[in-house]
Amino acid sequence: MTMSSTLNGVPHYKGILFDLDGTLLDTANDLGEALNAVLTNHGLPKVPRERYRPVASDGAKGLIELGFGAGLKNFDYEQLRVEFLDYYENHIAEHTCLYPGVAALIEKLDQHQIPWGIVTNKPIGLTHVLLPHFPELESAASVLGGDSLAQRKPHPAPLLQAANEVRVAPNECIYVGDAPRDIEAGNAANMCTIIAGWGYIASDTDLTTWQADIHCAHPSEINKMEFLFTKSSNR
Repeated sequence: MTMSSTLNGVPHYKGILFDLDGTLLDTANDLGEALNAVLTNHGLPKVPRERYRPVASDGAKGLIELGFGAGLKNFDYEQLRVEFLDYYENHIAEHTCLYPGVAALIEKLDQHQIPWGIVTNKPIGLTHVLLPHFPELESAASVLGGDSLAQRKPHPAPLLQAANEVRVAPNECIYVGDAPRDIEAGNAANMCTIIAGWGYIASDTDLTTWQADIHCAHPSEINKMEFLFTKSSNR
């Protein structure tokens, strides 16, 4: 675990950042519907939910590669990407929902005046289209997308920028995500890293290889973390 301020000798954290897809919001079905719409347009079979769900965190690129497979070389990838994003933007919150426990976690963070933010690789334009559908997330002190900066995760730059925006030192910040790039970025930013085990993670994944500090199976587990919610004298 990264070094942070301490409270009675226990590591203490003052802020928390989250990935979006697969961490705060379950967006897989809307992303999968966008993929299947593109596949249908090109006369190809749809991808079932159990196949696209573990790939949802990889966004348009990962889903298009899944759906088109080896035949992708016969298509204009950029055109497929435009088709995918256009459909997704127009159907962005038809099936998307907060994960169970997320609303309670955000409410507790706000009650304890713990600043929090969102760092996603989703394009910032789509992020701003999606978030208003979920007023529970409106108190985010920072929202950064995959194109907000020159670098994106797994580069630590977006996390460092978000920490600056929520006014918390990186080593006093937690980052929560459901993909290896999330943990890699968090570790590189010297943050405490938490795997969102409720997200888009295949059942046979060896999570020990991610080198995260903590693995949580449900958002409610973060609610119980004393090193986040015990108030320090210098917050």
